[in-house]
Amino acid sequence: MLQNQKVVIIGGSSGIGLETAKQAIALGAEVIIASRSEDKLQKAKEQLGAKTAAYTLDTTDEQQVQSFFEKTGTFDHLVVSAAETSGGSFLHTETAQARQLFENKFWGQYYAAKYGAPKLSPNGSITLFSGVVAYKAMIGSSVLGAVNAAVSNLGQTLALELAPIRVNIVSPGIIDTPSRSKMPEGARNDYYASVADKLPVKRVGKAEDVAQSVLYLIQNGFVTGSVLHVDGGHHII
Repeated sequence: MLQNQKVVIIGGSSGIGLETAKQAIALGAEVIIASRSEDKLQKAKEQLGAKTAAYTLDTTDEQQVQSFFEKTGTFDHLVVSAAETSGGSFLHTETAQARQLFENKFWGQYYAAKYGAPKLSPNGSITLFSGVVAYKAMIGSSVLGAVNAAVSNLGQTLALELAPIRVNIVSPGIIDTPSRSKMPEGARNDYYASVADKLPVKRVGKAEDVAQSVLYLIQNGFVTGSVLHVDGGHHII
């Protein structure tokens, strides 16, 4: 249970982050969510309840991240699920796009850990987000795979440097979340079906699957420096 504990979720306004917030609140936690979109934050607050605090935050802006943690005060657990991702052929991906991917997913989590760690209780935790392409090479994911691998290594190193604060990494596979809502519905469903057919579990993931894993890492005080694969076995096929 998370009674009398405060959880900060960056990326908590939608998808995995929002579901993690719901599950944390159900376990008794006080929750602070942050994301870029004011509109999404307001909709999330309507679902989570008036006691949930919400802040707009661009994680690519180091000063904004530093200022955000000055507002949160001390807390117990940090979850950083916010990231905009993209893919494409290595030779045809603009360098600026590749750099932006690092800014969004790697440096955003780096800043959050750097400025969030001093505010954490000694028995607290940080949960970062990597992804299956760090562990399974896929055509079109050269940059994202490199970013995810960097996040995993960062998290495992911080588990040593920031101890006794625990640091773990969640590595999701293909998850059905609003992040793919821009795809035409038919194409999206066909994609999910093709992935599910290859996976040992014969389905793609749900936000709830990943959120449950985050809550496990938050609550288990004997787990640190771990990469938890929540991918239906994707990384082993």
